[in-house]
Amino acid sequence: AIDDLCALVRHDSQLGNEASAQGWIADKFAAMGLDVERVKIDINALRDQPGFSPPVIDGCDGRENVVGLHRPQNPTGRSLILNGHMDVVPTGPAEQWRFGPFTPHVEDDWIYGRGAGDMKAGIIAYCHALQALHDIGLEPAAPVTLQSVIEEECTGNGALACLHAGYKADCAIIPEPFNQTLMTAQLGVMWFQIHVSGSPAHVLDTSAGSNAIEAAFGFFETLKEVEEIWNHPTHRHAAFGAHVHPVNFNLGKIEGGEWASTVPPVCTADIRVGFYPGMELEKVRETIEAVKQSALDNHPSCKGAKIDITYRGFQAEG
Repeated sequence: AIDDLCALVRHDSQLGNEASAQGWIADKFAAMGLDVERVKIDINALRDQPGFSPPVIDGCDGRENVVGLHRPQNPTGRSLILNGHMDVVPTGPAEQWRFGPFTPHVEDDWIYGRGAGDMKAGIIAYCHALQALHDIGLEPAAPVTLQSVIEEECTGNGALACLHAGYKADCAIIPEPFNQTLMTAQLGVMWFQIHVSGSPAHVLDTSAGSNAIEAAFGFFETLKEVEEIWNHPTHRHAAFGAHVHPVNFNLGKIEGGEWASTVPPVCTADIRVGFYPGMELEKVRETIEAVKQSALDNHPSCKGAKIDITYRGFQAEG
Protein backbone atom coordinates (compact mmCIF):
# COMPACT_ATOMS: atom_id res chain seq x y z
CA ALA A 1 0.00 0.00 0.00
CA ILE A 2 2.85 2.39 0.82
CA ASP A 3 4.55 1.63 -2.49
CA ASP A 4 1.30 2.19 -4.39
CA LEU A 5 0.61 5.45 -2.59
CA CYS A 6 4.10 6.76 -3.28
CA ALA A 7 3.73 5.81 -6.94
CA LEU A 8 0.44 7.71 -7.16
CA VAL A 9 1.75 10.80 -5.35
CA ARG A 10 4.47 11.10 -8.00
CA HIS A 11 1.76 12.06 -10.49
CA ASP A 12 1.08 15.80 -10.31
CA SER A 13 -2.71 15.91 -10.38
CA GLN A 14 -3.44 19.56 -9.70
CA LEU A 15 -6.57 21.07 -11.23
CA GLY A 16 -6.68 20.38 -14.96
CA ASN A 17 -3.65 18.08 -14.85
CA GLU A 18 -5.20 14.85 -13.58
CA ALA A 19 -4.88 12.69 -16.73
CA SER A 20 -1.59 11.00 -15.80
CA ALA A 21 -2.77 10.00 -12.33
CA GLN A 22 -6.11 8.86 -13.73
CA GLY A 23 -4.25 6.68 -16.21
CA TRP A 24 -2.32 5.11 -13.34
CA ILE A 25 -5.47 4.27 -11.39
CA ALA A 26 -7.19 2.92 -14.51
CA ASP A 27 -4.29 0.47 -14.90
CA LYS A 28 -4.59 -0.41 -11.21
CA PHE A 29 -8.31 -1.15 -11.54
CA ALA A 30 -7.66 -3.30 -14.60
CA ALA A 31 -4.92 -5.24 -12.79
CA MET A 32 -7.45 -5.96 -10.03
CA GLY A 33 -9.74 -7.61 -12.57
CA LEU A 34 -12.30 -4.82 -12.55
CA ASP A 35 -14.17 -3.55 -15.59
CA VAL A 36 -12.79 -0.08 -16.26
CA GLU A 37 -14.94 2.74 -17.61
CA ARG A 38 -14.28 6.45 -18.06
CA VAL A 39 -16.79 9.22 -17.45
CA LYS A 40 -16.19 12.55 -19.12
CA ILE A 41 -17.34 15.82 -17.58
CA ASP A 42 -19.94 17.49 -19.81
CA ILE A 43 -20.67 20.91 -18.33
CA ASN A 44 -23.75 21.51 -20.48
CA ALA A 45 -25.25 18.18 -19.42
CA LEU A 46 -24.59 18.90 -15.74
CA ARG A 47 -25.53 22.57 -15.64
CA ASP A 48 -29.15 22.00 -14.58
CA GLN A 49 -28.44 19.09 -12.24
CA PRO A 50 -28.85 19.52 -8.46
CA GLY A 51 -25.43 20.05 -6.93
CA PHE A 52 -23.81 21.62 -10.00
CA SER A 53 -21.22 24.33 -9.40
CA PRO A 54 -19.86 26.74 -12.03
CA PRO A 55 -16.28 25.71 -12.93
CA VAL A 56 -13.33 27.88 -11.96
CA ILE A 57 -11.17 27.06 -15.00
CA ASP A 58 -11.81 26.81 -18.71
CA GLY A 59 -11.48 23.46 -20.41
CA CYS A 60 -13.45 21.32 -17.97
CA ASP A 61 -15.27 19.48 -20.77
CA GLY A 62 -13.68 16.17 -21.65
CA ARG A 63 -11.65 15.69 -18.49
CA GLU A 64 -12.30 12.23 -17.12
CA ASN A 65 -13.28 10.30 -14.04
CA VAL A 66 -12.24 6.65 -13.86
CA VAL A 67 -14.59 3.92 -12.64
CA GLY A 68 -13.74 0.32 -11.73
CA LEU A 69 -16.65 -2.14 -11.54
CA HIS A 70 -16.86 -5.36 -9.56
CA ARG A 71 -19.77 -7.31 -11.03
CA PRO A 72 -20.58 -10.60 -9.29
CA GLN A 73 -22.20 -13.31 -11.42
CA ASN A 74 -25.14 -13.76 -9.06
CA PRO A 75 -25.45 -10.50 -7.14
CA THR A 76 -27.13 -10.52 -3.74
CA GLY A 77 -27.20 -8.00 -0.93
CA ARG A 78 -26.68 -4.26 -1.14
CA SER A 79 -24.42 -2.45 -3.60
CA LEU A 80 -21.61 -0.07 -2.65
CA ILE A 81 -19.76 2.88 -4.16
CA LEU A 82 -16.26 3.70 -2.90
CA ASN A 83 -15.52 7.23 -4.07
CA GLY A 84 -12.25 9.15 -3.86
CA HIS A 85 -10.88 12.23 -5.61
CA MET A 86 -7.67 12.36 -7.60
CA ASP A 87 -7.30 16.14 -7.86
CA VAL A 88 -5.10 17.94 -5.33
CA VAL A 89 -4.83 21.56 -4.22
CA PRO A 90 -1.92 23.82 -5.27
CA THR A 91 1.43 23.08 -3.66
CA GLY A 92 2.34 26.48 -2.27
CA PRO A 93 5.94 27.74 -2.43
CA ALA A 94 8.32 24.95 -3.52
CA GLU A 95 11.03 26.25 -1.18
CA GLN A 96 8.84 25.42 1.81
CA TRP A 97 9.04 21.71 0.99
CA ARG A 98 12.06 19.73 2.22
CA PHE A 99 11.45 17.43 -0.72
CA GLY A 100 9.46 18.25 -3.85
CA PRO A 101 5.67 18.22 -3.43
CA PHE A 102 5.43 15.30 -5.86
CA THR A 103 8.49 13.51 -4.52
CA PRO A 104 6.95 11.20 -1.89
CA HIS A 105 8.99 10.92 1.29
CA VAL A 106 8.45 8.30 3.99
CA GLU A 107 9.52 9.30 7.49
CA ASP A 108 8.55 7.35 10.60
CA ASP A 109 4.79 6.73 10.31
CA TRP A 110 4.11 9.45 7.75
CA ILE A 111 4.16 9.79 3.97
CA TYR A 112 4.81 13.33 2.79
CA GLY A 113 3.77 14.66 -0.61
CA ARG A 114 0.93 16.74 -2.03
CA GLY A 115 -2.22 14.65 -2.02
CA ALA A 116 -0.77 11.80 0.04
CA GLY A 117 -3.48 12.20 2.65
CA ASP A 118 -6.12 14.18 0.77
CA MET A 119 -6.95 11.84 -0.67
CA LYS A 120 -4.80 9.45 -2.61
CA ALA A 121 -4.36 7.38 0.56
CA GLY A 122 -8.12 6.79 0.58
CA ILE A 123 -8.08 5.63 -3.03
CA ILE A 124 -5.21 3.21 -2.37
CA ALA A 125 -6.95 2.02 0.80
CA TYR A 126 -10.16 1.07 -0.98
CA CYS A 127 -8.17 -0.72 -3.71
CA HIS A 128 -6.28 -2.79 -1.14
CA ALA A 129 -9.44 -3.50 0.87
CA LEU A 130 -11.06 -5.08 -2.19
CA GLN A 131 -7.81 -6.82 -3.15
CA ALA A 132 -7.47 -8.27 0.36
CA LEU A 133 -10.80 -10.09 -0.01
CA HIS A 134 -9.65 -11.48 -3.36
CA ASP A 135 -6.38 -12.64 -1.84
CA ILE A 136 -8.19 -14.86 0.67
CA GLY A 137 -10.56 -16.25 -1.93
CA LEU A 138 -13.58 -14.05 -1.27
CA GLU A 139 -15.44 -11.39 -3.16
CA PRO A 140 -18.34 -9.05 -2.36
CA ALA A 141 -21.68 -10.65 -3.17
CA ALA A 142 -23.09 -7.35 -4.43
CA PRO A 143 -21.79 -4.91 -7.05
CA VAL A 144 -18.98 -2.60 -5.88
CA THR A 145 -18.08 0.53 -7.83
CA LEU A 146 -14.70 2.20 -7.32
CA GLN A 147 -14.70 5.83 -8.44
CA SER A 148 -11.67 8.05 -8.92
CA VAL A 149 -13.13 11.49 -9.58
CA ILE A 150 -11.78 14.94 -10.35
CA GLU A 151 -13.01 18.47 -9.53
CA GLU A 152 -13.61 17.59 -5.85
CA GLU A 153 -11.45 20.41 -4.52
CA CYS A 154 -13.37 23.16 -6.30
CA THR A 155 -16.82 22.11 -7.59
CA GLY A 156 -17.78 18.47 -7.00
CA ASN A 157 -18.70 18.17 -10.68
CA GLY A 158 -16.64 14.99 -11.10
CA ALA A 159 -18.76 12.97 -8.68
CA LEU A 160 -21.86 14.66 -10.11
CA ALA A 161 -20.88 13.45 -13.60
CA CYS A 162 -20.68 9.87 -12.31
CA LEU A 163 -24.11 10.17 -10.72
CA HIS A 164 -25.55 11.70 -13.89
CA ALA A 165 -24.03 8.85 -15.93
CA GLY A 166 -26.09 6.38 -13.90
CA TYR A 167 -23.62 5.02 -11.35
CA LYS A 168 -25.71 4.50 -8.24
CA ALA A 169 -25.64 2.20 -5.23
CA ASP A 170 -27.36 1.52 -1.92
CA CYS A 171 -24.49 3.17 -0.05
CA ALA A 172 -21.46 5.32 -0.78
CA ILE A 173 -18.35 5.61 1.38
CA ILE A 174 -15.80 8.37 0.84
CA PRO A 175 -12.52 7.56 2.67
CA GLU A 176 -11.42 11.15 3.26
CA PRO A 177 -8.77 11.70 5.98
CA PHE A 178 -10.78 12.54 9.10
CA ASN A 179 -8.49 11.17 11.82
CA GLN A 180 -10.08 7.71 11.90
CA THR A 181 -13.57 9.09 12.55
CA LEU A 182 -16.84 8.96 10.65
CA MET A 183 -18.28 12.27 9.49
CA THR A 184 -22.03 12.48 10.06
CA ALA A 185 -22.65 16.09 9.00
CA GLN A 186 -21.00 18.32 6.40
CA LEU A 187 -20.89 22.09 6.18
CA GLY A 188 -21.95 23.77 2.98
CA VAL A 189 -19.31 25.64 0.98
CA MET A 190 -19.66 28.61 -1.32
CA TRP A 191 -16.98 30.29 -3.39
CA PHE A 192 -17.38 33.72 -4.91
CA GLN A 193 -15.24 36.43 -6.44
CA ILE A 194 -15.55 40.15 -5.82
CA HIS A 195 -14.57 42.68 -8.47
CA VAL A 196 -13.87 46.04 -6.86
CA SER A 197 -13.66 49.27 -8.84
CA GLY A 198 -12.26 52.40 -7.22
CA SER A 199 -10.83 55.52 -8.81
CA PRO A 200 -7.14 56.23 -9.37
CA ALA A 201 -5.24 59.14 -7.90
CA HIS A 202 -1.60 60.10 -7.39
CA VAL A 203 -0.01 59.24 -4.08
CA LEU A 204 0.45 62.97 -3.37
CA ASP A 205 -3.32 63.18 -2.84
CA THR A 206 -4.69 59.73 -2.02
CA SER A 207 -7.93 61.24 -0.73
CA ALA A 208 -8.78 62.18 -4.31
CA GLY A 209 -9.11 58.53 -5.23
CA SER A 210 -10.87 55.42 -4.00
CA ASN A 211 -8.55 52.53 -3.11
CA ALA A 212 -9.97 49.31 -4.54
CA ILE A 213 -7.62 47.06 -2.55
CA GLU A 214 -8.57 48.70 0.74
CA ALA A 215 -12.24 48.45 -0.27
CA ALA A 216 -11.82 44.69 -0.80
CA PHE A 217 -10.50 44.37 2.73
CA GLY A 218 -13.35 46.55 3.98
CA PHE A 219 -15.83 44.16 2.37
CA PHE A 220 -14.13 41.15 3.97
CA GLU A 221 -14.01 42.81 7.39
CA THR A 222 -17.77 43.33 7.13
CA LEU A 223 -18.24 39.73 6.00
CA LYS A 224 -16.28 38.44 9.01
CA GLU A 225 -18.99 39.88 11.24
CA VAL A 226 -21.35 37.30 9.74
CA GLU A 227 -18.83 34.55 10.47
CA GLU A 228 -18.79 35.61 14.11
CA ILE A 229 -22.60 35.55 14.30
CA TRP A 230 -22.89 32.13 12.65
CA ASN A 231 -20.32 30.66 15.05
CA HIS A 232 -22.16 31.90 18.14
CA PRO A 233 -23.62 28.91 20.06
CA THR A 234 -27.16 30.23 19.65
CA HIS A 235 -26.84 30.10 15.84
CA ARG A 236 -25.18 26.70 15.45
CA HIS A 237 -26.66 23.63 13.82
CA ALA A 238 -27.16 20.90 16.44
CA ALA A 239 -24.59 18.63 14.75
CA PHE A 240 -21.92 21.28 15.39
CA GLY A 241 -22.96 22.29 18.89
CA ALA A 242 -19.76 21.05 20.53
CA HIS A 243 -17.40 22.35 17.85
CA VAL A 244 -15.13 25.22 18.91
CA HIS A 245 -15.37 27.19 15.64
CA PRO A 246 -17.38 25.30 12.98
CA VAL A 247 -17.82 28.01 10.34
CA ASN A 248 -14.82 29.57 8.62
CA PHE A 249 -14.62 32.30 5.98
CA ASN A 250 -11.41 32.70 3.99
CA LEU A 251 -9.99 35.45 1.80
CA GLY A 252 -7.95 33.05 -0.31
CA LYS A 253 -6.68 35.05 -3.26
CA ILE A 254 -6.32 38.73 -4.08
CA GLU A 255 -4.83 40.80 -6.89
CA GLY A 256 -5.11 44.44 -7.79
CA GLY A 257 -3.48 47.74 -8.47
CA GLU A 258 -1.06 48.75 -11.18
CA TRP A 259 1.56 51.12 -9.77
CA ALA A 260 3.15 51.69 -6.34
CA SER A 261 2.46 55.41 -6.45
CA THR A 262 -1.10 55.20 -7.80
CA VAL A 263 -4.20 54.65 -5.72
CA PRO A 264 -5.32 51.24 -7.07
CA PRO A 265 -8.49 51.52 -9.19
CA VAL A 266 -9.20 47.77 -9.45
CA CYS A 267 -9.00 44.69 -7.24
CA THR A 268 -10.23 41.10 -7.52
CA ALA A 269 -10.53 38.75 -4.54
CA ASP A 270 -11.62 35.13 -4.20
CA ILE A 271 -13.49 34.25 -1.01
CA ARG A 272 -14.81 31.04 0.53
CA VAL A 273 -17.59 30.86 3.11
CA GLY A 274 -18.88 27.88 5.06
CA PHE A 275 -22.44 27.46 6.33
CA TYR A 276 -24.63 24.93 8.13
CA PRO A 277 -26.74 22.08 6.77
CA GLY A 278 -30.26 23.30 6.10
CA MET A 279 -29.15 26.75 4.93
CA GLU A 280 -30.26 27.29 1.32
CA LEU A 281 -27.79 28.57 -1.25
CA GLU A 282 -30.05 31.46 -2.20
CA LYS A 283 -30.28 32.59 1.44
CA VAL A 284 -26.49 32.52 1.77
CA ARG A 285 -26.17 34.61 -1.40
CA GLU A 286 -28.72 37.07 -0.03
CA THR A 287 -26.56 37.45 3.07
CA ILE A 288 -23.46 38.09 0.97
CA GLU A 289 -25.28 40.70 -1.10
CA ALA A 290 -26.48 42.38 2.09
CA VAL A 291 -22.88 42.44 3.34
CA LYS A 292 -21.85 44.17 0.12
CA GLN A 293 -24.44 46.88 0.59
CA SER A 294 -23.57 47.32 4.25
CA ALA A 295 -19.87 47.66 3.42
CA LEU A 296 -20.57 50.23 0.71
CA ASP A 297 -22.86 52.20 3.03
CA ASN A 298 -20.86 52.03 6.24
CA HIS A 299 -17.23 50.95 5.89
CA PRO A 300 -14.91 53.95 5.39
CA SER A 301 -12.59 51.95 3.10
CA CYS A 302 -15.46 51.28 0.71
CA LYS A 303 -16.41 54.91 0.18
CA GLY A 304 -16.65 55.64 -3.54
CA ALA A 305 -16.06 52.02 -4.56
CA LYS A 306 -18.18 49.71 -6.68
CA ILE A 307 -18.35 45.97 -5.86
CA ASP A 308 -19.62 43.27 -8.22
CA ILE A 309 -19.92 39.63 -7.11
CA THR A 310 -19.57 36.50 -9.26
CA TYR A 311 -20.48 33.09 -7.84
CA ARG A 312 -18.30 30.27 -9.19
CA GLY A 313 -16.65 27.18 -7.80
CA PHE A 314 -18.36 25.44 -4.89
CA GLN A 315 -22.08 26.15 -4.58
CA ALA A 316 -22.62 23.20 -2.28
CA GLU A 317 -25.28 22.90 0.39
CA GLY A 318 -24.43 21.19 3.65
